[in-house]
Amino acid sequence: MLLEAKNIVKKFPIKGGFLGRTKGYVHALSDVSISVEKGQTVGLVGESGCGKTTLARLIMRLMEPNSGQVIFDGQEITHLKEGKLRPMRRRFQMIFQDPFSSLNPRMTVGQILTEPLVVHKIGAGEKRRDLVLEM
Repeated sequence: MLLEAKNIVKKFPIKGGFLGRTKGYVHALSDVSISVEKGQTVGLVGESGCGKTTLARLIMRLMEPNSGQVIFDGQEITHLKEGKLRPMRRRFQMIFQDPFSSLNPRMTVGQILTEPLVVHKIGAGEKRRDLVLEM
């Protein structure tokens, strides 16, 4: 199994009243599980506001779940520190359907392809340029 998200729960607090105390919660995800086999492609679809982006952010560890587990390639990543998580992020990504929010029209295709290589410190100078040209 390449990816497993088990029993994911995410609640967002509703603040208000005196001193901004928590008055309740918005239940974004309640006991959601998903698994992806190696070589499998998965599309997550649903109506606006149903939790697709929240689930993706939790799997990517851009947000913390209230409970549940995320296991990537046999390793639990739910509570990994940023330093150990960063190298793993080279191996997974979110791709949004809306190209206007995913692609910056002020950047060339070459710049868009170079950006993740810079973020993940892959290649440098000519080597990075060659990787982009190869893509």
